[in-house]
Amino acid sequence: MHLRTRAMRLAVAAAATLPGWALAAPPADPALAPKPASAATVAAQQAVAAALPQEDGRDAAFAAQGFVASASDPVVRDAAGKAVWNLAAYDWVQGPAPASVNPSLWREVALLRRHGLFAVADGVWQVRGFDVSNMTVIRGQAGWVLVDPLTTKETAAAALALVNAQLGARPVSAVIYSHSHADHFGGVRGVIAEADVTAGKVQVIAPAHFIEEAASENILAGSAMGRRAQYQFGGGLAPGAQGQMGSGIGLGVSSGTITLIAPTDIVSKTGETRVVDGVPMEFQIVSGSEAPSELNVYLPGPKVLLSAEMSTCSLHNILTPRGAKVRDTRAWAGYLDEALRLYGGRSDAVISSHCWPRFGQAEVSRMLASQRDNYRVLHDQTLRLMNRGETPAEIAEALVQPAALAADWFNHGYYGTYNHNAKAVYQFYLGWYDAVPANLNPWPAAERAKRLVAAIGGNAKVLAQGRAAMKAGDYRWASELLSAAVFADPANKAARAALADSYEQQGYQAESAIWRNQFLAAASDLRNGRIASATSSQSQDMIAAVPTQLLLDSVATRLDPVKLAGRHMAINLVMPERKETAGIELTGTAMLARMEAAPGAAATLTAPRRLLLGLLFLKLPLAQLEAAGLKVEGDRAAVEAWLAALDPMPGAFNIAEP
Repeated sequence: MHLRTRAMRLAVAAAATLPGWALAAPPADPALAPKPASAATVAAQQAVAAALPQEDGRDAAFAAQGFVASASDPVVRDAAGKAVWNLAAYDWVQGPAPASVNPSLWREVALLRRHGLFAVADGVWQVRGFDVSNMTVIRGQAGWVLVDPLTTKETAAAALALVNAQLGARPVSAVIYSHSHADHFGGVRGVIAEADVTAGKVQVIAPAHFIEEAASENILAGSAMGRRAQYQFGGGLAPGAQGQMGSGIGLGVSSGTITLIAPTDIVSKTGETRVVDGVPMEFQIVSGSEAPSELNVYLPGPKVLLSAEMSTCSLHNILTPRGAKVRDTRAWAGYLDEALRLYGGRSDAVISSHCWPRFGQAEVSRMLASQRDNYRVLHDQTLRLMNRGETPAEIAEALVQPAALAADWFNHGYYGTYNHNAKAVYQFYLGWYDAVPANLNPWPAAERAKRLVAAIGGNAKVLAQGRAAMKAGDYRWASELLSAAVFADPANKAARAALADSYEQQGYQAESAIWRNQFLAAASDLRNGRIASATSSQSQDMIAAVPTQLLLDSVATRLDPVKLAGRHMAINLVMPERKETAGIELTGTAMLARMEAAPGAAATLTAPRRLLLGLLFLKLPLAQLEAAGLKVEGDRAAVEAWLAALDPMPGAFNIAEP
């Protein structure tokens, strides 16, 4: 999963801090409250239920197998006493599915809501349900080897406390990051101290290019992803039958503190081995599948394959709706086939960094083979239709998952879907343009909407047609019409209310948890206004672990060259405590950063890196930082001109309206 990143944590923070994650109080205006499932939605849910695979009880048995215990207090709090996670948030998901939840998604959440410490094999456990991700625990000779220490230090500390309470207290001897998404490294300071890493007491192992890819999502593109992730993960939506229903491969995302300690050991190739605290391990590099930097871990002793996010309890995303680099579906299928050949016949269990395990060599091999075929079908059939000239929308409409693959629950689209994944495969090969010239240079959404509404005959006619489509249960067409009405006139309350209703019914019907969240988040924004967000904030701990070059590349993305009026100049940044010097060249149109002094610099700023980052990321006043020890030499006006040309860190933006 996917950001799943700092962006994910921000996206659900509002819901996570509700007492017990109970449903929010109903709005004072009944018109703003969620609506019940319509007759069309009820019929759609009944059709889904009738087509679902036969329940054989294996998933429920696998999800419960090995249960040891869970925490006695379900609420995890930060140092200030604020709730950041509630283990009991989904306890109400029992019995038949309500009409407002897709019955397949309801089943998935009922399995995902199990939480606690689970034994997997001799010397291997998992803590599940303490965050959106799982923490895998391996008994070493001297201490615990932890794979993926959750999203935040608070939930990671709570998970480790449960491990020590149930299995006996031991130090952590090593941490392995399976990949570059924050829910797989963000809790690291809850389980180890950096001083122990520096002293060589604790190893931190990660795949090649881990830091660069973590920075790419969380810093370079973090602001945009953060806002979009509010929709993907249901930011501000409390769990409920008419609200948030998890993320498809986990529940919510904890709202504590994301941290990062840089790796001390890098794995670069499939087949590399390590003995980590006395435990033999083999690694498979699967970068380019779910994350651009990712590895799997095979434990030959207990015969366990940790397939990080290459295989989980759901079809995954080829392009996550929050935004990310498009993933290579062909390579993904290839990695699954490689894992099947390398480990299928010698694994008694396959575990992942989300969801529950599968046990037995036959089951392991069957899952890897079936998911391999699922991704291969997505890839090959998209290209088959693409090479016939079909557009992304046409392919997504035509492509249907084969019945043989749909018979396996773990191939269902609780997270990714055939629909948006087919479009992503198309984008991977051909980009965003579908070759229809009308789509090469269309009007922006608001302008297009005004012209469309005028062509139809005005907002009143558009609203009437939208309501007629709603009455007929055609919510897709209703949403297109009503979205045009809202983009043409955002103040039109009737159009906003009707659009919210059309989005809501599509959310209720969605099997994908993240489709549900996007529809319901949009409905909430239209009814109640955009929720307050802290998407412009950065994890200071993550920034501290990221190389200076990457941070300055991020600053360059905020330069408005118009404000420099074509001015050419250079500025040097000196960080004595790191023995680093960075040269900033302003070319008149761009900002270039190099980790060497710029010749002929107009000015030099000397300070600890933290002060320079405060200047560049937080835009703290130059005079304030000078009082704290920052030194300016040379042309102060040049420095001030550069700083004035940097946009502040972006905040939230509208999505469901212009």
